[in-house]
Amino acid sequence: MIKIQDKDVLQKFDLKDPAIWIATWLGSGFIKPAPGTWGTVAALPFGLALMMISPFALVAGIVLLTPIGFWASDKFTESAGEKDSSMIVVDEVIGLWIALLPVAAFSLWQIAAAFLLFRFFDVLKPWPISYLDKNVGGSAGVLADDILAGIFAAICLIGLQYV
Repeated sequence: MIKIQDKDVLQKFDLKDPAIWIATWLGSGFIKPAPGTWGTVAALPFGLALMMISPFALVAGIVLLTPIGFWASDKFTESAGEKDSSMIVVDEVIGLWIALLPVAAFSLWQIAAAFLLFRFFDVLKPWPISYLDKNVGGSAGVLADDILAGIFAAICLIGLQYV
């Protein structure tokens, strides 16, 4: 059953603060269970829209959102009072957008593969993703493992395109 975070959890946050909405990717990080998956789902239409504009727009989106994601993650962590909150999903957005980079001509199987491969690497966290997750602190730790999961997914997708 899909639920939104409890009211007492939400009361910690100033919902007028744009950092909260960026960190939770328009509130998708407040959805339970599996906020990371919901954040990835919420990232998909934005990534596809950027791809429709141009592959360079997707790259620009990644480049622009990454420092904003660091800032928003720091502010969210400060408000939440917990390290690497599962409600922070801007890292999933960046990771999925990286995974989408090799998608050619809006191929549905490639979009689905990018999504599934990214979630696979993000959830299972094989080495060195797990190393980053456990050993890098602050907002860098929040974002680094998902950025690497996106890179791994993109590399696998490129490999699948040649099979």
